[in-house]
Amino acid sequence: MLWLILALVVGVALASAVLGMVAVPARRQGRPLLTERGEKVVSSVSQTTDKVTVRAKGATDSVVSTVKRERSSTS
Repeated sequence: MLWLILALVVGVALASAVLGMVAVPARRQGRPLLTERGEKVVSSVSQTTDKVTVRAKGATDSVVSTVKRERSSTS
């Protein structure tokens, strides 16, 4: 188990090093990190997340009101 955790840590460290060597200089030079397609994907994911959040909040509010109504009717 120790070797698995160690391998994961080494993998994350290597990925961070590569990201630092590529992304940080690009950002300092003002180059975008994502292509136009990547920006569209990020925008789409953001919009979908917002929609899901609104739906989940509505469902949660509905369940809470139902539970409160059930509790008050049994008391």
